[in-house]
Amino acid sequence: MHIVVCIKQVPDSAQIRVHPVTNTIMRQGVPTIINPYDLYALEEALRLRDQHGGEVTVLTMGPPNAEDTLRKALTFGADRAVLLTDRFFAGSDTLATSFALSSAIAKVAQVYGAPDIVFTGKQTIDGDTAQVGPGIAKRLKLLQLTYVSRIADLDLAGRTISVERRSEGGVQQLRTTLPALITMLEGTNDMRRGTMKDALRAARAEVVIWSAKDAGIEDLTKCGLRGSPTVVKRVFAPGPRAEKAEMIEITPAARDTADSLLDAIFSRQPKLEADIAAAQAAL
Repeated sequence: MHIVVCIKQVPDSAQIRVHPVTNTIMRQGVPTIINPYDLYALEEALRLRDQHGGEVTVLTMGPPNAEDTLRKALTFGADRAVLLTDRFFAGSDTLATSFALSSAIAKVAQVYGAPDIVFTGKQTIDGDTAQVGPGIAKRLKLLQLTYVSRIADLDLAGRTISVERRSEGGVQQLRTTLPALITMLEGTNDMRRGTMKDALRAARAEVVIWSAKDAGIEDLTKCGLRGSPTVVKRVFAPGPRAEKAEMIEITPAARDTADSLLDAIFSRQPKLEADIAAAQAAL
């Protein structure tokens, strides 16, 4: 079994700065970390490998110093690391990023074997779009399972995987055939501590570095800013709310505290009561 995990080096969200002219994130001088959501994807991939055998390849697109992020993934137990780096990728939005990563995954399939599963985190903390994973699945024609909270079963012989997917209405139980792309939710597992053996191996390991040409990308107009139709008009921090929290007092003698609290809320927000009544009537 071959699993590819797409990870991203992101700036520490506590120290993010935005360029005042281009409205893009300024990464210079800002400490970087592995996107926290991607760690859940990596751990799930490692668990499946431990149970069923195979290899885990971690892949990232970024500047040359993103090699540090890949080595960190190797310390957790990943088998191979591939860095996709080229000046043509600078300024990529989700469309250009999914194009570059899907091209790199296709190249990984040629060199190291086609992946049975591609894992990503549900989103990144610097973009928060949750679009790259589904974009990769669309380009590679992979079945996709998003917002997965648990891998219930993997049948390699039957080429199927069963998962639990969190949705607004509850939890969905889904099964699909392989190969598939899975985006993992936060809180689904705990990232393991790397062993000393893996740490020493990661320090000596060769990180495979590919340019756009190495990854088989011929149409550079689909990369970087030229391939990014997204236009960021303005980036700003939300201002403080003008409204202050209001204390609602409930008399201790009230027979039903919940009803008393709802009555107090509805007296202040009459439209809310009408909206709830309309929603119930529509069911």
